[in-house]
Amino acid sequence: MTHRLSTMTIIALLLAIPAQGQTLRPTLDLTSARRMADACLTMAGESDFEVAVAIVDSGGNLKFFSRMDAAPLISVDLARDKASTSARLPMATTKLAEMAKKRPGIEFMKGVTILPGGLPIFGEDGAHLGGIGASGGSADQDVGCARAGLDAFARIHERDRN
Repeated sequence: MTHRLSTMTIIALLLAIPAQGQTLRPTLDLTSARRMADACLTMAGESDFEVAVAIVDSGGNLKFFSRMDAAPLISVDLARDKASTSARLPMATTKLAEMAKKRPGIEFMKGVTILPGGLPIFGEDGAHLGGIGASGGSADQDVGCARAGLDAFARIHERDRN
């Protein structure tokens, strides 16, 4: 019993010590992620195509997801893959496709897609916050949809500054 008590005391003390030298990273909040997805879905609906949209944090972890009723089922996985790729390699998936032409094999890395429609999300201070991926339309429609989400993100934070 004494040994268990001392172990618990040590753990409690360690948890109470403030983390020195630890910096806080900006993160993507849920409200912004939802608004980005809404903008993407609205743009798709107005342009008469159906998509799935995924928003992930900088580690590629799903933050928000939505799929329009008639979006192809494979779009679920593709939207997430596009978002995750752009989050973990902070670049547009179309840029990665260009790189793959010069360096074949990139497209075969686990968890990486070079299909258009994935864009990185950066905060106003340039901090990398995550990625957005859209799938279900043509290549141009998917990219436009993801771009609509990023534009909504910029408007949200522009309003916050004013």
